[in-house]
Amino acid sequence: MVVIVDYGAGNLRSVVNAINKLGYQPSITSNPAEVLNARAVILPGVGAAADTVESLRALGMVDPIRQVIAEGRPFFGVCIGLQVLFTGTEEGGWHECLGIIPGRVRKLPVGLKVPQMGWNQVKQKVSHPIFSGIPDGANFYFVHSYYVEPDDKSLVAGETEYGIPICSVVAKGNLVATQFHPEKSGELGLKMYSNFMKMVLTGEQV
Repeated sequence: MVVIVDYGAGNLRSVVNAINKLGYQPSITSNPAEVLNARAVILPGVGAAADTVESLRALGMVDPIRQVIAEGRPFFGVCIGLQVLFTGTEEGGWHECLGIIPGRVRKLPVGLKVPQMGWNQVKQKVSHPIFSGIPDGANFYFVHSYYVEPDDKSLVAGETEYGIPICSVVAKGNLVATQFHPEKSGELGLKMYSNFMKMVLTGEQV
């Protein structure tokens, strides 16, 4: 039913454990065919966006991920799994990413402690099922040095202050992606994954 993409991401096991804790048994795969056949996909991630895109390309995952999203199947990107959806990243020079969401990945401004590591508030900018039962301004756990900047500001579902307002949640239909790590964010992080699984089970287009 739900596939978690295995391309060597360091937080893969934590995401799997979170979904298991909710009572679901996701499939963990490096097989593009399984992604194409999935009812829903979770793309975890830590590290650098360019390296992640390279790994996804090597596995033949790029087109399957694009197709799943284009068809409106539920998709959840986490941290680097958010950043790789964009046009490109400035990390290590300019590198093209998957180009699913127009916009770029930028480094946090000079003068801030980088990486942002720890708990920070997420201000909900839109009403979306992923936020069901989660208070506005709730704290989630971040570890990142770069942030996403969508061209279409209406896609910013959650925003977090860290020297500047940064996009911390993107939502477009059944695509949801977070800069923070729900799997490291306690009960509210589990609630967010639970909300995603409800989106999967109901099969309704957002």
